[in-house]
Amino acid sequence: MEEGKTTVRSVERALDLLLCFTMRPSWAMTELAQQVGLHKSTVHRMLATLEEKGFIERDPVTDRYQLGLMVWELSANLGTTNDQSMMWQKEMERLRDQLGETVSVYVRSGVERIRIQSVQSNEPVRRVAPVGARFPLYAGASSKVLIAYALPEEQQEIWQHPTWQLRDELNMETYQSELQEVLEQGYAVSFEERESGVAAISVPIFDREGNILAALAVSGPSSRLTIERMKEYAPIIHSAARRMGMMVKS
Repeated sequence: MEEGKTTVRSVERALDLLLCFTMRPSWAMTELAQQVGLHKSTVHRMLATLEEKGFIERDPVTDRYQLGLMVWELSANLGTTNDQSMMWQKEMERLRDQLGETVSVYVRSGVERIRIQSVQSNEPVRRVAPVGARFPLYAGASSKVLIAYALPEEQQEIWQHPTWQLRDELNMETYQSELQEVLEQGYAVSFEERESGVAAISVPIFDREGNILAALAVSGPSSRLTIERMKEYAPIIHSAARRMGMMVKS
């Protein structure tokens, strides 16, 4: 240890566990124990504490862990000089002003997507998008983007989850065909899939290495956001997503 530097070992270990989630979004407890080099009982106690505080969430079906909402709540209070989301906010506001509709950013968390940032439309009739809201991945434009650009092993994890296996009305062959279309055209649309009267278009936000960071979405009343109009908006939203991706440090 460097002179004058003191650390609390339990805090270091807890942070080591949290840092594992920079490598992939979902871990089993045994995988985490192997990754950080700690006994399973120690990791179990630390995960229980992190879960209680909201930093970690455990899927009761798969018994796998993922980041909790407290991480996003903390990020909302970062200083403006280092806060990536503040730079995204300005680009999202520019996009909102250009298209007139609500703009949101989603990330995947297990078999759900979380809205981590939004800018509301100024129209009197608008799509209200509260930050922190969770939605299932089997519906919505952003869901299609987050799955279509996920790694193959992550896709398999989604398909095998009981939530998906219980969706009898979901034709997987048709759905995977839609995902292929997303990859070919570079964006996804939804028209009253999850909510009556609501439409959305979404594109991926990539980092400099081409990895998907999040899904950028524009949503609003289906009376305004017609399929034809969303196709017209696609290049504009793509440009915003590219600028947002370039803001992320390598």
